[in-house]
Amino acid sequence: MSHATERGWASPAPEATRASWVPGVADVLQAVWTVVVAAVALTLGLAAVGVSVTDELLLVVVVFVAMFVLDAIVSRPLRLLASGGSVLTALVLGLTAQVLVLGAAIDLAAHADLGIGDTLVVLLVAGAVMACGRWLSGATDSHYVVGAATGGGLRQRWARAGVGREDRPRGLLVVQIDGVALPVLRRALAGGQAPNIARWVRSSHTLTGWWATIPCTTPASMAGFLHGSDQVPAYRWWDRRSGRLLVAGNPADARVIEARFPTDSGLLRDGTAISTTFTGGAARSYLTVSRSTRLRDLGSGSTYLSFFIRPFLLPGALVLTVGEVIKEFRQGHRQRVRDVRPRIPRKADYAVLRGLTNVLLRKLDLSLIADEMTRGSAIIFVDFVDYDEIAHHAGPERPESMAAIEGLDGALAALEDVARSVATRYDLVVVSDHGQSLGAPFSQLAGCSFADRVVELMRSGGSEATVLTTTEEGEQRGPIHTLTSAVVGEDRSPPEAIVSGSDDPDVAVTGGGNLGMIWFRRLAVRPTLAEIDAAWPELVPGLLASPGVGLVMSTDDAGDPLVIGPDGVRGLGDAPITDGEDPLLGYPSRAAADLARLHALSDAGDLVVLSTVDELDRVHAFEEQVGSHGGIGGPQNEALFIHPRDWPLDPDLTEVVPELGDTPVLVGAWNVHRQLMAWRRDHGVTPLSGRRTRWSRRTAAG
Repeated sequence: MSHATERGWASPAPEATRASWVPGVADVLQAVWTVVVAAVALTLGLAAVGVSVTDELLLVVVVFVAMFVLDAIVSRPLRLLASGGSVLTALVLGLTAQVLVLGAAIDLAAHADLGIGDTLVVLLVAGAVMACGRWLSGATDSHYVVGAATGGGLRQRWARAGVGREDRPRGLLVVQIDGVALPVLRRALAGGQAPNIARWVRSSHTLTGWWATIPCTTPASMAGFLHGSDQVPAYRWWDRRSGRLLVAGNPADARVIEARFPTDSGLLRDGTAISTTFTGGAARSYLTVSRSTRLRDLGSGSTYLSFFIRPFLLPGALVLTVGEVIKEFRQGHRQRVRDVRPRIPRKADYAVLRGLTNVLLRKLDLSLIADEMTRGSAIIFVDFVDYDEIAHHAGPERPESMAAIEGLDGALAALEDVARSVATRYDLVVVSDHGQSLGAPFSQLAGCSFADRVVELMRSGGSEATVLTTTEEGEQRGPIHTLTSAVVGEDRSPPEAIVSGSDDPDVAVTGGGNLGMIWFRRLAVRPTLAEIDAAWPELVPGLLASPGVGLVMSTDDAGDPLVIGPDGVRGLGDAPITDGEDPLLGYPSRAAADLARLHALSDAGDLVVLSTVDELDRVHAFEEQVGSHGGIGGPQNEALFIHPRDWPLDPDLTEVVPELGDTPVLVGAWNVHRQLMAWRRDHGVTPLSGRRTRWSRRTAAG
């Protein structure tokens, strides 16, 4: 196919331009395959509870009719019931309805009076077989998840009314594919692992990058994307204002952090946030960390019901989740057998987490997005964490990580189908919050954790220093803990536990990727390097002598940032000076500017530590990750940005970053926010209320 004939994002398919739809050979074959798979699925499901089937075709017809009634008719009053409840309300209503309707259909067609337990078994087995059948035919589960929103009724209505794409109200869908660096996506495109993104880049969109400044971590980027804030210094930090350690993945802390953002800064005003850290001022938010302290704050149960009541979807997703867990065990074992290095232990709890995020959470997110697109939300922002989860444990470009990009590409293709079907004309922007860089963690090089190393050095001078730190698991586990903390209560299930060596520890120590921070928490203000050396003379020299540590940033007597390396010092103030070898040699071109900006944040560490960056762009995380982000060096700062080709970037927001090529790019998540806000304004992305277009006038007239 020539590039000139390729369809861009959400361009109508050829059959969508006809007033009547005539099934082709492929449609007939797909229908036959669906019937065959359903017959096998139901037969196997009933066999699992000891029931034999004599007329498979009758059983399939009756079950299909029953499930159609459930999906198209029964779901409507159930939505009203769920609207007053939470995600748990939707789960109970959806699953109960499926069990009751399936049980009645089996009783009618197979003359088998099954109990609730046996009907659940049939539902699980049949759902798993049908999911496998969709996979074998190339019809992915993602398309089935959003199927309720992709019917042909609206398209046919537009065709009869003579309404084209340009006449529909505008909307914007912003999809964050967490952790995918620009060079990694380019490799996936070259390898044919993201064919849909490749098609859009060839036809309707521009692929570029943006520079994720220090700290290149999800909460900092989301604070920038959604609120235009550049004030988040790390994923975890000692907050002198509140006198406690803030962790952006803890719901109560995320709520405190968001409350500090300007109230009128939200990108998502009149819009929707899904699986985000902060709300962005959204009218509706689902699975948002800062709103997950109560179940009801996760969003209305009526929206979740679309996922839980979709026939055989939840049971199939649960079985596929188990399959993903088994796959993780196999892939982790393969790394050990082949002695792939660097690597970290891939534990059982992570395997379960991967199954939940890469199967269940992705499908739930898709369902929520489709529902909001059908509703006509003016702007929708969603974060898919699939790739980031795997890359932390397997490595950014390892086979299982690259395979996750294939799944994300399929999810985006399903959303394209939704965009073709709904009343609002959605444009697409795809962004990543950061990339990831490969490398063995600091603990493998030093034989101890970063926090333990800090305490050891402070005590070497005779001090009885104690430390405050965390379990350092929050960002990887945030999406699932968002749900569990709302269910069981935030005090019972925090994403990260605070670990303290005493009631009044001397220092707070955190690690986020290859960015480490140290605060002297008994001091009211940030101390200078001279004051630190006087109190703990072995600390800074000992850190610089530690394997994997590249530099330490402190404060000089004038209050300006001072970068210390093993063989030299560089000041970053108004009159920058270098004494000895420049400690920033080997770091990216923006290292000095990024570190100076970080130092200007009042909540940044009293000491900031960066790992070394070798000739292969490998770094060393101060937490247990083989793929990491948070500091600087390697692809972690080279985030991606895909936007409509006819939406140019504002030149006032861009600059040339050599690592991303000669074309100017956005620098900083807050500038991504400004660009998205400008596009909202320039392209009429406004709330449905008050919008009067030719589409709304014609449909209102009948």
